[in-house]
Amino acid sequence: MDNLSLQHICYLVLLFFVFSVLGWCMEVLLKYIQYHRFINRGFLIGPYCPIYGSGIVFITVMVSILSGMESSVGTTFSISFIGCGILEYAVSYYLEKRFHARWWDYSTKPMNLHGRIWIGNLILFGIGGTLVIEVINPIMYSLFALIPERSLYALTSIIILTMSADYLTSHFVMKFVKSSVESSEADNTESISKEIKLLMHNKSILYRRIADAYPDVIYRTDRINKRMREIKAEIERIQQETADNLDRIKQDATYNFELMKVTPSQIQEEIIDKQDQLILQLKEDNADEKAIEELQIEIQEKKQYLEERKKLYRIR
Repeated sequence: MDNLSLQHICYLVLLFFVFSVLGWCMEVLLKYIQYHRFINRGFLIGPYCPIYGSGIVFITVMVSILSGMESSVGTTFSISFIGCGILEYAVSYYLEKRFHARWWDYSTKPMNLHGRIWIGNLILFGIGGTLVIEVINPIMYSLFALIPERSLYALTSIIILTMSADYLTSHFVMKFVKSSVESSEADNTESISKEIKLLMHNKSILYRRIADAYPDVIYRTDRINKRMREIKAEIERIQQETADNLDRIKQDATYNFELMKVTPSQIQEEIIDKQDQLILQLKEDNADEKAIEELQIEIQEKKQYLEERKKLYRIR
């Protein structure tokens, strides 16, 4: 793919469509294993999940751009790992901000980022992207090359028009979801989810499909998001207070341990020694006022130390 000609753009559209369909098939299979029934996954009505096609097209274009500088399996894996991660995070963020709903949540997964992406998926994206670029794409492009030019343009146009119409229809459905979430008086995500599912099941099949496709979707209004932020801030404050208290307890324990290592008689001897030094300083004609002040402070500290040590002895 040395230059981005019209033919190459058509190939990218076909690539996008093929992998969107394959992604949809994979999602349907996984949900069938989980729920033991057919679920039409994806935001669009048709049998495709655009996020998969977008990821493959992104990887293909990036690898093509970088092929002049460096081309290796490691580079392809890195582009797939990072690029698909950014794409998945961006889509999750956009959908939540746009429709007040989180369509997938990896908060319970290890090494996740805000519950939108997690390390397991990123590794799979890296492996899958490498497999596609190194093995599948060459086969796909050889098959695309067999399509006559006029048929290629016609097929590409049909795909673009069909998916655009599908997007507009699905977007209308999602606007209904958004308005329903915003108008909900419920004060928690579970109650809102129940309301939305009930509303959607009472409407046409287009609405019911969204409810069936994402049974675990999390709906959040601005009010709930604000409350969640307040709860998070309160938890962080309590955690900080607990940590500070533990530090104080540790310091007190260390201080008491040091106290127990010294007997009262040893402390008294140190006080007497400091007092002798103070007397000598006071007898001098050119007494060092700073040294005198330091000795007075040390003597006072030793006396306080002695009192605390005596208390420990009485406790024991």
